[in-house]
Amino acid sequence: MIADKSKIENALEEALKEGKGKRKFTQSIDLAINFKDVDFKKPENRFNVDIVLPHQMKETKVAVFADGTLAFEAKKVADLVISGEEIPAFAADKKKQKELLKYSLLAAPQLMAVVGKQLGQLLGSRGKLPKPILPGSNLADLINRTKKTISLRVKGKNLPCVHCSIGIETMEKEQLVENTAIVLEAVEKSISSSQVKSVYVKTTMGKAARIV
Repeated sequence: MIADKSKIENALEEALKEGKGKRKFTQSIDLAINFKDVDFKKPENRFNVDIVLPHQMKETKVAVFADGTLAFEAKKVADLVISGEEIPAFAADKKKQKELLKYSLLAAPQLMAVVGKQLGQLLGSRGKLPKPILPGSNLADLINRTKKTISLRVKGKNLPCVHCSIGIETMEKEQLVENTAIVLEAVEKSISSSQVKSVYVKTTMGKAARIV
């Protein structure tokens, strides 16, 4: 079992202590999970997991691609709403693209193909393709979940590791422990714990502390 809360807590305390110091920014708390005996070149071993954290770690903006009634509802709860007619403008403007990458993205099903055609290369290469808004979804709940969601992906066929942020240094320690535990539980559901070589936690500028 890699999601041992006592080990997580001890490692977090060490990492936070090592990362202390006056900074001009708020440090993130990052996990590094290293694997062994896994061939990520094989399609069946591809590691791609979305995890809803119990505690939102930072202010996350959500943009919605939508038209009509859905767009009207989205304007009440989303940070940005982009209509189908506006999508080509984003495809043609690098400044707009740069801004768009700051958002987590959702899209009406009928606009998924348009987004893919116009922005698929940009968004796909950065793991930012929008999630579809299924019929009957509670949009406010979906956006709230999206703000708490992180993605774990192995980047590159020869890099047997994943990295993610699980919080920021100003969060309560228990919140950081719970976020970390949820991530490691999700990893254990996706891959055998015997294939996890090590797990480290660190602040942005601090030294890494080993969990397992």
